[in-house]
Amino acid sequence: MLQDIQLLNEKETRAGFGDGIAEAARKNPDIVALTADLAGSLKLNTFIKENPDRFVQCGIAEANMIGVAAGLTIGGKIPYATTFANFATSRVYDQIRQSVAYSGKNVKICASHAGLTLGEDGATHQVLEDIGMMKMLPGMTVIVPCDYNQTKAATMAIADYNGPVYLRFGRPKWANFTAEDQQFEIGKAQVLAEGSDVSIIACGHLVWLAVLAAKQLAEKGISVDLINMHTIKPLDEAAIIKSLSKTGCVVTAEEHQAAGGLGDSVANVAARNCPVPHEYVAVQDTFGESGKPVELLAKYGLSTESIVAAAEKAIARKKG
Repeated sequence: MLQDIQLLNEKETRAGFGDGIAEAARKNPDIVALTADLAGSLKLNTFIKENPDRFVQCGIAEANMIGVAAGLTIGGKIPYATTFANFATSRVYDQIRQSVAYSGKNVKICASHAGLTLGEDGATHQVLEDIGMMKMLPGMTVIVPCDYNQTKAATMAIADYNGPVYLRFGRPKWANFTAEDQQFEIGKAQVLAEGSDVSIIACGHLVWLAVLAAKQLAEKGISVDLINMHTIKPLDEAAIIKSLSKTGCVVTAEEHQAAGGLGDSVANVAARNCPVPHEYVAVQDTFGESGKPVELLAKYGLSTESIVAAAEKAIARKKG
């Protein structure tokens, strides 16, 4: 399976969102797009051109955008509220909690420019806490797709899901390697390779780096059970238990703080079912900084080499 994973091209995951919402809207007339002065950054141009009467420009007023989105659901609309991930969570957490999550509104919060790969805009915009913030809200579904194709598929899939969703994706061109015709299933992990020595569970941009790490480990004779955990909540606990029971150790990789993200979700499952050595590849309790995306990932320990080292350490702990 691992050798079958090949780079197709490089595309922005946010472009996958833009193409996904445009296609979903052609099939569903109830879809409405809202943005907080970031239509171009969220790749909404095609949607707006095809559906000018289904687009709401809220301006730089994110809290108001969430309120408007919640209100639209009362009339049966399916609002996609779009902005940068930092503004979509930290700036409007109270509005999301009260008007969307507590009320169970069918709002899709679609957040671009997440994580360190936002790059040069720096620490104030590089939100690294959002997965934790959003997964703690009762009833909130949290999705972090790994590439353009999967982001497009996820964007279309959430239109048919009744309930609040947080969809997280990124800014830069990134490896696009999953199937173009894939069916996205919320809450169902994607097993990319089966192995016996170590489990690597990743989400978002780090999935591709985990693929590269798994290939390097294979050259060393290490067999990797590789999982793309695109849905953080609801979490595919069965897939985690099956993998960890087989390998006896795990590495989690994410473009997020170590506290509160995918790693902690996996650790919770492991602690209750099959405790194993666990290494985190994540940001370690610090803010980011301005820089090139790939260089920032390397500096903060979110590189292919970091995943390889973590896997070897997890295996050593298992044997020790």
